[in-house]
Amino acid sequence: MSSVDTNGVNGAAGGLQSRTPLRHGIYAPTMTFFDPDTEDLDIPTIKKHAVRLAEAGLVGLVTMGSNGEAVHLTREEKKIVTRATREALDEAGFQNVPVIVGTSEQSIRGTIELCKEAAASGGEYSLLVPPSYYRYAMTEDALYEYFTSVASGSPIPIILYNYPGAVAGIDMDSDFMIRLAKHPNIVGTKFTCGNTGKLTRVALATNAVTPASNGSGWMAFGGMADFTAQTLVSGGSGIIAGGANVLPKTCVKVWNLWSEGKLQEAMELQKKLSKGDWVLTKAAIPGTKAAIEAYNGYGGHPRRPLQRLSEEKRKQVVDGIEEMMKIEKSL
Repeated sequence: MSSVDTNGVNGAAGGLQSRTPLRHGIYAPTMTFFDPDTEDLDIPTIKKHAVRLAEAGLVGLVTMGSNGEAVHLTREEKKIVTRATREALDEAGFQNVPVIVGTSEQSIRGTIELCKEAAASGGEYSLLVPPSYYRYAMTEDALYEYFTSVASGSPIPIILYNYPGAVAGIDMDSDFMIRLAKHPNIVGTKFTCGNTGKLTRVALATNAVTPASNGSGWMAFGGMADFTAQTLVSGGSGIIAGGANVLPKTCVKVWNLWSEGKLQEAMELQKKLSKGDWVLTKAAIPGTKAAIEAYNGYGGHPRRPLQRLSEEKRKQVVDGIEEMMKIEKSL
């Protein structure tokens, strides 16, 4: 399969010279932290968490993703969180760590507005799921118009987000994503669908970034920590993983071991990571925050109506990742 003509070096809009390039490696969709009593944004904790992840070796952060409870935040709060994250990274000397922002809306017009707000708040890339409220009307033609129109109107490049479970089952296939990759301001896909065959086909057709090559600049991201090594096998560029909020050093270690040619060591650590990540995946946002709280001293709770974990369930999460946390703390 010959590669399609893609985005050059991570997109066309807004001037390449000033944008931080996306690198191969581990990214995290960061949590949004709240005051446990008022549910107001906890900006100091949001900033502290961003710096901790960068110090652990992550090469990019995502604000306003699923893990960031974007659907629970006002538009003004979304801007505040993204701005605080960018400020924290800059203040700590991590200017080379870009901020990707979830900017999904149901209309083309509304999504472009969010992309502009994200850019003004320090976001350098946008992460977009397909619109799905009017699911019956979301044909391939409608979705093609949505993504290409947003990409043309956005001041920052777009990363497609294939997450069927969050968008009424819409599952973009590889042919469709390869077609979208021809747009100069669409620069990658996050495959939370978990389909490594699909990732392989798209990565091959787009000449995606890998640890060995910058390729065309296209980014093929695995969407969960439990297939980090599998993403590498598939020719992928990185992982955007909720589990990296809790186990950032372990995720980075798997990536680096594979990149250094230590394949057996990478796979052995991946097996343990997959086991621990499943505990976090099942416990979702409340469990991830509980894990951060238990092992790092901050985390708190999600905004209602998401429920706080019972003490029994909290203990199950903490105990379930104990083995992985020993590895994490040793790195």
